[in-house]
Amino acid sequence: MKIQLEVQDHSQCHMNERCSKYEMCPITLVHKLISGKWKILILWYLMPSPLRFSDLRRKLPDVTQKMLTQQLRSLESDKLIYRKVYPVVPPKVEYGLTESGKGLIPVLETMYSYGIDYLEDLNSDK
Repeated sequence: MKIQLEVQDHSQCHMNERCSKYEMCPITLVHKLISGKWKILILWYLMPSPLRFSDLRRKLPDVTQKMLTQQLRSLESDKLIYRKVYPVVPPKVEYGLTESGKGLIPVLETMYSYGIDYLEDLNSDK
């Protein structure tokens, strides 16, 4: 894992009794794992099945190739996704969720549900 674990002062955290035994606050760790402009969407699109790089590019038309590559490398480095290279010509590379990445599915689904609730609240205020 590439995340640098930092010793933190947990005294101000409302969960300090639960997280003080760790070097890094668990929520800080998760934030570092999934922060990045495209990481959450990459994980979301990989939930149903593995995708090729070009498929991800189509699903994320506003991301540059360089940025998508950086985000994929970071997610791979953090063991949230895997990269599988097939020995064919032309080269075929596919990305999918690791078991650790699949552990984020309930979080992503909760975020999706929150988005629905938020949009419905906005619409009901009109």
